[in-house]
Amino acid sequence: MGIHGTAVIHPSAFVEEGASIGEDCHIGPFAVIGPEVTLGARVTVKSHAVVTGWTAIGDDCTIWPFACVGEVPQDLKFKGERTRLEVGARTRIREGATLNTGTEGGGGVTRVGEDCLIMTGAHVGHDAQVGDRVILVNHVAIAGHVHLGDDVIVGGLSGVHQFVRIGQGAIIGAVTMVTNDVIPYGLVQAPRGELDGLNLVGLKRRGVDRAGITQLRAAYQMLAQGEGTFHERAARLSGDFDSPLVQEIAEFILSDSDRSFLTPKGPK
Repeated sequence: MGIHGTAVIHPSAFVEEGASIGEDCHIGPFAVIGPEVTLGARVTVKSHAVVTGWTAIGDDCTIWPFACVGEVPQDLKFKGERTRLEVGARTRIREGATLNTGTEGGGGVTRVGEDCLIMTGAHVGHDAQVGDRVILVNHVAIAGHVHLGDDVIVGGLSGVHQFVRIGQGAIIGAVTMVTNDVIPYGLVQAPRGELDGLNLVGLKRRGVDRAGITQLRAAYQMLAQGEGTFHERAARLSGDFDSPLVQEIAEFILSDSDRSFLTPKGPK
C-alpha cells in the first residue's frame, strides 16, 4: 500500500490514507481517492472524479470528471457488507458514469473487463459481470447481476434488466429495453428488445469468413423457424453444425439462466 514516487497528484486532490497509487498515475484537481482503492500503473483520474470503496483499477485506465467509481450498491438489501469492484486494464470511464460494488447475495464483486469504454452517464450495477472490449454508449443502464460477454455493444439510452445475460459479440440498438437473455452475436433492437437477426457487421470485423457466417445464418434460421421448442431447437444445433460459433450459441442457450430468451424473428 502507499503512493508510488512517480505518481503526480494535484495539491487539491484528496487521497485518503491507505490508498495504493501505482507508478506514473495522474490524479487531477479535486479528485477523491478512497482508503481501500488500488490504482494500477499509469492510471489517470481526472478532476472531480471519485474512486472509492474496495476498488481495484487496472493499468492504463482513465477516469473522466464527475465519474463515481466504487460507491455502494443501489440495492435496498445492501446492509454495508464488505464487497468490491474490479476494473480491467485500459478501460475508459467517461464523465458522470457510475460503477457500484457488489452485494453479499450476488457474489460480492462487480467486474468490468479490459479495454472497455463506459461512456457518459452509463451505469454498471451491483454484481454485474462485464467482459472485455465492451462498449456502453451514453446513458446506458446495466442493472444488478447482469452478465455481458466480450465485445458486446449496448446502444445509447438503453437498459438491461437484472439477471439478464447478453452473449459474446451481441449488439443492442439505441433506446432499447432488454428484459430477456440475448444469444451470442445477436442483433437486438426496438423499444422492447426484439431479437432481429445477427450482428453481421461485428462478425465481419472479427474476421469471421463467409462460410462461418453462412453456418451462423442457417443456425439462426433453425432457432427462429425450426420444429419444437426453442431449447429443443438449440439442442439440435450441436449435432447439425460443426461451427465453433454455432456451438457457442447452443451452449449459451442450454446453460442455466434466470431469464427466458428473446424469441428470434425471421432471418435477414
